[in-house]
Amino acid sequence: MAKKQNGLALLSVLVLTFLFSGCAREPEFPSLSGETFGTTWSLSYRSPDSGVDAQAIEERLLEVFALINVSMNNYDPESTIGTFNRLPATETIVVDWDFAYVLTEALTIGALTDGAYDVTVPPLMAAWGFAPGGTPTVPDDAAVERARSLVGADKLVWSPTRRELGKTDDQVGIDLASIAKGYAVDLGADALEELGVTDYLFEIGGEVRVGGQSPRGDDWRIAVERPDGTVRGVQAALSVSDIGVATSGDYRNFFILEGQRYSHLIDPRSGRPIRHDVVSVTVLHPSTMMADAWATALIVLGSERGLALAESRGLAVYMVSRDGDDLVDVWTGPLVKYLLPQPE
Repeated sequence: MAKKQNGLALLSVLVLTFLFSGCAREPEFPSLSGETFGTTWSLSYRSPDSGVDAQAIEERLLEVFALINVSMNNYDPESTIGTFNRLPATETIVVDWDFAYVLTEALTIGALTDGAYDVTVPPLMAAWGFAPGGTPTVPDDAAVERARSLVGADKLVWSPTRRELGKTDDQVGIDLASIAKGYAVDLGADALEELGVTDYLFEIGGEVRVGGQSPRGDDWRIAVERPDGTVRGVQAALSVSDIGVATSGDYRNFFILEGQRYSHLIDPRSGRPIRHDVVSVTVLHPSTMMADAWATALIVLGSERGLALAESRGLAVYMVSRDGDDLVDVWTGPLVKYLLPQPE
């Protein structure tokens, strides 16, 4: 699975900064870390009373990563998604249960956003050079329109009950990078809890799930990175427990050509990179998978439409927009209870 470039590279560092700052005589919280999905993962947890050791915990997490890789790794042509993307329109495949679940949820969010969130975006990503191995470029209008004609939920032939998936054109493809990493976090959290680990912070590439209490004996404190491509800092601090957190931003992964800045975030409806004021969206949700997907969907929608939809869906959302040289932050009603006051 490709690394999701969404401005989250610093989040795990900031999380740990908030986690351990200002704490005295904390209970022992071991940590584990490694690499997966083209990015890194880390876990901080309270050792369970069950006596399960670190090796057993890491082995279970590695099993989760392997499951996701076999199913949703766009870089592996033999994975479920790789097989589908090479499939001719005359054939169908029966996908695994995890793939079916993630795809169904992704299509639901796509419908709710009128196509602003669309996992069939690979032809557009390729046209703009954001596909694996591609070189960022600015395609002409004809190339954009050709790619757009291959994008949309209606280009899939999908039977959730049979888990049977096909396509209307050989070039139609799927990319689940905007949701699969969050799903992996959820599966990893489920595995931890089955092993008796109830107090933990688990993250993959910045997509976070927290359970129970922090080493301080209270809720975990999560820092949201200031969406500034030049100066790293904290934009907001959140106090959370038993919830998933994901952020999507357009301020780190972009290219500049002839003085014009092009974001890696493409609006499937226009076929072009987003060009509006929103630079960062953080979503809190019981499912990290849903937080992951909604963060991408809302940043594509923009501030007005995105906030309105988030409020109507009862989503806890923290959004940062740029007004000239200033950053303006807004949030939905459900987010208020998690927001820590900023120091004077």
